[in-house]
Amino acid sequence: MRKKTAIYIALTALLVGANGAQAAVTVEQAEALKSTLTPLGGERAGNADGSIPEWKPDLTVNASSEMVGDIPATVFAGEKPVLQVTAANMAEHAQRLSEGTRALLNKFPSFRIDVYPTHRTGMASQKVYDNTLRNATECKTTEGGFSLSGCYGGIPFPMPQNGTEAIWNHLLRVENPGMEVDRFKNVILTADGNRVIATENEMAMQYPYYYADGSADTWSGEYFLMRFATIAPPFKAGESLVFRDSIDVSQSRQAWQYLVGQRRVRRAPTVAYDTPDFVASGANYFDEVMGLMGHIDRFDWKLVGKREMYVPYNDNEIVTASVDEAYGEHHLNPDKMRWELHRVWEVEATVASGKRHAVPKRTYYLDEDSWVILLMDGYDSEGKLWRTTQTTPFVLPQVPMLSVKPAHIFNLQANTMSTTVSLNDAKYRILVKPHPETYFTGDAVAAEGVR
Repeated sequence: MRKKTAIYIALTALLVGANGAQAAVTVEQAEALKSTLTPLGGERAGNADGSIPEWKPDLTVNASSEMVGDIPATVFAGEKPVLQVTAANMAEHAQRLSEGTRALLNKFPSFRIDVYPTHRTGMASQKVYDNTLRNATECKTTEGGFSLSGCYGGIPFPMPQNGTEAIWNHLLRVENPGMEVDRFKNVILTADGNRVIATENEMAMQYPYYYADGSADTWSGEYFLMRFATIAPPFKAGESLVFRDSIDVSQSRQAWQYLVGQRRVRRAPTVAYDTPDFVASGANYFDEVMGLMGHIDRFDWKLVGKREMYVPYNDNEIVTASVDEAYGEHHLNPDKMRWELHRVWEVEATVASGKRHAVPKRTYYLDEDSWVILLMDGYDSEGKLWRTTQTTPFVLPQVPMLSVKPAHIFNLQANTMSTTVSLNDAKYRILVKPHPETYFTGDAVAAEGVR
């Protein structure tokens, strides 16, 4: 049986409401963010046996001086696993494993999880903490939960009342205002154990929701801007895609695509939801990128509760490794992968009445400290497990934040894995000064494409 933590039971007694327009929590309730809860909404206390430690605001990350781009190559170097879970002993640990993780242990003899000591690195700047405290009392959902108002610059719902609010926390998770990546890859592991680089790309991402000089009153509502250009393989080189995501359900995503053969930019309204991701040769869906990307209006969202689970965490080492070091035949290299015990929010997504999606049911597991999605299990129309996703969050102590970019999506029926936004053999840069927002437009892509 799944166990809810005491804090979850207390909060739901106070806060539960139906999906839809929701009032913010009261000032008195929000005071918990200064005492029993972390500034982003996690529980400050550790668990009963101390295997999850207390969250501390002055945690020092033991990061290596070696950097790959702007990412420390290792954190907590020298630590050894406290537990190794394989198919042989997973029954002893089943309550702390997702169904997808158990399926991988059963499917691939080479797959295992090495569990390391837990470090709670889900942190942010004081300004983000201050904004989160304000959001707790002012941020609201509208349009049935699929639009927002009154939010800016922090976690929108640190004390979520329902699944919709929890999933907005992932979409508006802590981010640096801008970043760039040279030569990020989309990697596919085929059923016969081969590794294919579907594409190599250059990319810029920007997060207007976290601009230093913004506010809830002046913010446009666009929270994620992305532009990339494909540089390999040769037959796709020069293709570009740009999109802008908004909290306004009526706008959702605006996207433009440049195709070299046509030498023109066209609107790309289908680059969303369950459209096969052509950047990854169709091996995953667009909304599986980074755990979940894009609008959420095709699902009903249920906040199931909290669990203690083994999840990927503090994975700087595998994110910065070479492609050859990071990948095995059917999954990531267990020697480079770090798992830890953390409390996670479980959120269930079921396709809404009158809507459609290729994956009609999903279960997401969100980190309580950072709100990033760590794991996702997807089910087919018969209720059978079909897909499972692992993200590999890594620490950026200089921001500070726990970042999630690569997502590793397993198709358990086809025996394939697709990694989106692989940073292996790439260069990740934190931008001090973001691009002008005109950089993320169809006109800008067109101007560059014809040169």
